[in-house]
Amino acid sequence: MARIDLFIGTVYGQAALVAERLASELEGRGHKVTLNEAARAKHLSPDRFLILVTSTTGQGDIPDNLAPFADDLRHKAPWLAPLRYALVAMGDSAYGDTFCGAGRTLDGLLQELGASPLVARLEIDASEEDEPERPALAWLKGWADRLDSL
Repeated sequence: MARIDLFIGTVYGQAALVAERLASELEGRGHKVTLNEAARAKHLSPDRFLILVTSTTGQGDIPDNLAPFADDLRHKAPWLAPLRYALVAMGDSAYGDTFCGAGRTLDGLLQELGASPLVARLEIDASEEDEPERPALAWLKGWADRLDSL
């Protein structure tokens, strides 16, 4: 089974709730999951699968607790070619162009540094979904079997 790092960017706790539900589902499938709300680039490991769950704050900004991780990616630019990941971006489409800005930014940074998404980014709209864990679990169930071969 896969060893999974689950990095969380949260302001009010919704992203943490989603991450905890995903972790529970993954552990129920026999995977080993480590949650991290204070992630840094040094915590990345090519022999572990990465899942990021992040809300968006301000004008499309990354939450304060995950900002050091993004800064590491921007300024230290580690080569991440062997890293595989999946990403859940949370936001509110009422904010227009900044909708899911944190997740979109992190997705772009990871790919620029050579990491490869296993699946397409999930974007959850708070204007349409009052239980964000539901679409996140459905998304995970759609591809979780692929983790068995990693």
